[in-house]
Amino acid sequence: MVHENETTVRGTVEAPWRIGTRGSLLALTQAGHVRDALIANGQQAELVIVKTAGDQNATDPVQKIGVGVFTAALREELAGGTVDIAVHSYKDLPTAQDPRFCIAAIPARQDPRDALVARDGLVLGELPAGAKVGTSAPRRSAQLKALGLGIEIVPLRGNLDTRLSKVTSGELDAVVVARAGLARIDRLDAVTESLEPVQMLPAPAQGALAVECRSADTELVTILSALDDLGARAAITAERALLAELEAGCTAPIGALAEVVESLDDDGRVVEELSLRACAAAIDGSDVIRASAVGSVADAAELGRALARELLELGARDLLSVTEESAELTDSSNPSPMENSPMSERSERITGTAPSGAVAPSASEVQP
Repeated sequence: MVHENETTVRGTVEAPWRIGTRGSLLALTQAGHVRDALIANGQQAELVIVKTAGDQNATDPVQKIGVGVFTAALREELAGGTVDIAVHSYKDLPTAQDPRFCIAAIPARQDPRDALVARDGLVLGELPAGAKVGTSAPRRSAQLKALGLGIEIVPLRGNLDTRLSKVTSGELDAVVVARAGLARIDRLDAVTESLEPVQMLPAPAQGALAVECRSADTELVTILSALDDLGARAAITAERALLAELEAGCTAPIGALAEVVESLDDDGRVVEELSLRACAAAIDGSDVIRASAVGSVADAAELGRALARELLELGARDLLSVTEESAELTDSSNPSPMENSPMSERSERITGTAPSGAVAPSASEVQP
């Protein structure tokens, strides 16, 4: 480990930027893209593996373990100076901002859609009644149930390879995961159907990365900002503002997707606008409330907040309240073994084992 002193210059061969990441193949691939992008810009960087609560507890539902299950340990390492940069799947971050940190870059976004991986090449509409479909996300579960296909939803945790193996082994008929994750690890060949937003809206910020550093590190903020994609930032800003206005966490059954689109102004000129679609679902699939809006790219946050207020007026709070009550009952009857035990954190530096890839980072979802 490089010891800090007055003459240490980060970003050099002697003192590369230290990028904190989870240790899964997917997380290493994502962080590896950020590392490669920095190197391409003349900055030296290496990866440091950080163990998170979500890695230590691979069986309980994410919503049961707690907010920030995949990000808290990374942020503590960042705050403590063990790492200089943290790479998150943006959707895993709590909606409340932490003034200690700055999201210095949101790289170009991967395809945010959900993907079906099913036996025998089946698409969703071809699955027979009673088919077992695995997913760990309440959002996916609720929207799948709302389609009324008569399928059985089976809770699912683990890395992508583990999830896919449930289908190849015959334990499950299908799983639903983030398409971006499969793209990241070159497994798009496994996808039998990419689910369109009219069927299933993705999680807010799905397919996007958050490249985070300490707010006080102004020089690093400037360096990382070169990796920022303005379209991705506008879309994620709108989606996350909607989630925050709804006061819903990253595991709530909320779907949202913003896209920069072209339209014509009153003078017939082509202008860019931000289109935002969102939904709130009852956890049992009995009701789904949908709404959409179009606004200025520059007003992305307000667009998200306004659409959230519309959802609330349409009754979204009632659906979310039912979901929260159901989760509380589940938690009280099945307490997590992690609740009263300190989280053990472990860091490990690695320099050459993470997969390399294209310079421009895209994104994926670590825990669907």
